[in-house]
Amino acid sequence: MEAGKLKGLLGIAEGDTSRDLSLEFVIDDVTETILNYCNLEELPTGLTNTAYRMAIDLYRYDRPGDPGAPVTVASISEGDISTSFTSAADALNGGMLKDYQGQLNRYRKLRW
Repeated sequence: MEAGKLKGLLGIAEGDTSRDLSLEFVIDDVTETILNYCNLEELPTGLTNTAYRMAIDLYRYDRPGDPGAPVTVASISEGDISTSFTSAADALNGGMLKDYQGQLNRYRKLRW
């Protein structure tokens, strides 16, 4: 995966280097997730676009390096008005992989 291509897909200007560290983290995290789930040593070319899609989702929802990342409402109680919040990253916990499991399972190898 290339940071330049990910920048283009996210609509980030090529000359903008302020998000490079966050983008590198996202690329490393997605690559690690795919390799660990599939029990592989290197990313197959057939999973490149899936990896970019996962990276885009992770960057948009997790927003690494952004202290003002959005929170979502986890639950609302009307009696005595109670509202609890969760971060967008918590919403992806387990969900990001689940969304792409179909594509990843084709490349998954069993480990003994």
